[in-house]
Amino acid sequence: MFAFISNIIAGMTMSIQGVMNTRLNEKIGLLEANAYVQGTAFIISLIAAMLFGKGNIREITAVPWYYLLGGALGMVITVTVMLGIGKLSPTVAISIILISQLITAALIDGFGIMNTPKVPFKWTQLLGVALMIGGVIVFKNF
Repeated sequence: MFAFISNIIAGMTMSIQGVMNTRLNEKIGLLEANAYVQGTAFIISLIAAMLFGKGNIREITAVPWYYLLGGALGMVITVTVMLGIGKLSPTVAISIILISQLITAALIDGFGIMNTPKVPFKWTQLLGVALMIGGVIVFKNF
């Protein structure tokens, strides 16, 4: 249940953050907004790690190099969300993001990418993605 609630909170905050970042972008610029967003996230994360962290940062050298690119992807995510919400409505932009996330996650599961357990993608899931895409098309055009 905790994971379910955590994911609801993640979805809500991602949508709110996307709009906040887009409005910040309109006032101070795209890369400047991204620098501010990523910088504040870094500072807060660093403080949280120092106060509550239970891991071992020294183990960072033991992970494959490409896992370290997750931080760089944060910039890509923030910038592309701002661009999408700036050109589309928040609902359409977030809907497209969710569909893209779902397809990507299904590919990661289906092929066991990055050592994830393989989870087959069933035709019912494909139908669900198709319905989501149809919903975005209907929402955008009507």
